[in-house]
Amino acid sequence: MSKKILVVFGIILIIFFISTFGVQAYPLAQFPTVSIPTVTGTPSGIIITVRPSQNEDFINVRTGPNTLFPSVGVLLVGQTAPALGRSPGGEWILIEYPGVAGGKGWVYSVLVSLSPGELPIVEPPPTVTPQFTATIDPTLAAQFIVTQQPTRLPTYTEPAPLVIPTYVERIPNQLPGGIPMGMVIVVLGVTGILLTLFSFIRVK
Repeated sequence: MSKKILVVFGIILIIFFISTFGVQAYPLAQFPTVSIPTVTGTPSGIIITVRPSQNEDFINVRTGPNTLFPSVGVLLVGQTAPALGRSPGGEWILIEYPGVAGGKGWVYSVLVSLSPGELPIVEPPPTVTPQFTATIDPTLAAQFIVTQQPTRLPTYTEPAPLVIPTYVERIPNQLPGGIPMGMVIVVLGVTGILLTLFSFIRVK
């Protein structure tokens, strides 16, 4: 028993000495005692700067010179980036945009300002095609189609023919039949005179 205890005790002492006074597997890193100046690089060549906008605080960076291309990132107002080229029409500018495939992207030229210089024309990538074609489900569309029921118009009854009354113009002092009143008076006067003469003749 005593030998086993001594062996175990010896192993423990060996491990203690190795861990305390043994050689380290790797040297300790040396930290500098003075401040290291940082190096800031200024982009060379033509630079684009995002212009202030009343609607948005950023602009989209796309994979191609068209709004059909997907957006891969944004640039904030006032942010700059090196310009590499322009589209054939000059409406889009190719810029350096690290962090995306190829490290390049396209921005709309109206939304940025350029430092002086001449940009080369860059052949744009092929126009992307939509990943899916929008189709309308006829069953779903039929639910929104409102069939207007025709309103029944009232039946039209033709009115009776309009009868316009006619008026016979009458001359004052004229009897029906067109006989003047003066002639009637004259005839009555003459008849009265003749009757008076006949009565005198009979008396004689």
